Amino acid sequence: MIELRRVTKTYATPAGPFPALTEIDLVAGAGELVAVTGKSGSGKSTLLNLIGGIDRATAGDVTVAGVPLGRSSERTLARFRGATVGVVFQFFQLLPTLTVAENVMLPMDFLGARPMRERRRRALELLARVGLPDRADQLPAALSGGQQQRVAIARALANDPPIVTADEPTGNLDSETARAVIELFRALATAGTTVVIATHERDIARLASRTVALEDGRLCGAPRS
Repeated sequence: MIELRRVTKTYATPAGPFPALTEIDLVAGAGELVAVTGKSGSGKSTLLNLIGGIDRATAGDVTVAGVPLGRSSERTLARFRGATVGVVFQFFQLLPTLTVAENVMLPMDFLGARPMRERRRRALELLARVGLPDRADQLPAALSGGQQQRVAIARALANDPPIVTADEPTGNLDSETARAVIELFRALATAGTTVVIATHERDIARLASRTVALEDGRLCGAPRS
């Protein structure tokens, strides 16, 4: 599902080029739960952004679900992001003027893959799955940080993507909610979804089917092939 070969990502800064990732090789198959660990600034978020088609590599090849992202047009990438990768951002990124259900429906609205009448029903099913069936018509501001994170997870699952990436998904949650979120990711992987989580949390790393570590933009240890 995911294949990165000699991937480098360099950002231009006032101080000169900054190598966020250097010659990364990584392969992940269907149903894997991969934990990406490393200190802040090690390149974890950049790696997730490349897998999700949010950013492009400076060098190397990124192929996700058979799509060569480096050679894809912006239009292709936009549809790829909507259909193939569900993204859970570190700080939720819910739209404050939309209700919880409307936020979950956004990926469905963008892709147009479901009839309009089915989208709210799908959103309610996902909210029930993350334990928020009674918050559908509230605005995000009425929810706690942990509840907003669960809404963000529901939104990421809206279009049944084969891949889910999550950037520190339990960092803002209490321990009980964090365990529930981890179990949800494990259930997704068991059902065949490829899940890639950037995390500092040892509990996630222990429960992952595989853990890879980044240090100064480089992958530590041999990649699976």
